[in-house]
Amino acid sequence: MAELAIGRLNPAVLPPATGNYTHGLVVDGAERMVFVSGQVPWGNEQGRVPESFEAQCRMVWRNVLAVLGEAGMGVRNLVKVTTYLSDRKYRALNSKLREEILGDHTPALTIIICDIYAENWLLEIDAVAMA
Repeated sequence: MAELAIGRLNPAVLPPATGNYTHGLVVDGAERMVFVSGQVPWGNEQGRVPESFEAQCRMVWRNVLAVLGEAGMGVRNLVKVTTYLSDRKYRALNSKLREEILGDHTPALTIIICDIYAENWLLEIDAVAMA
């Protein structure tokens, strides 16, 4: 597989990209793309959905990383992440947990405040990865 070169695009005419994202990415040398469907706080725990936002967020990221792992990829392969939050009040905690999980990796990022499919789901995340 070719070496993946990721160039971050943060034009000077835009405000600085803060909060663990970049305005855009250029990916050179990619041979494979993985599209991760919207992952929700649902796992193999007999349908148990955690009550707290933090527990749900960690479960959703676990699910995203499981799909990436199945493709032989990880956090560093993420080029685009979209997070759907059920309420604006989860913004700060979502950012904190995302930064913890992604470390210094900064993919292109979108956060949308919206209704989520199931009433007890507080977020959903989909993603695109390349290798």
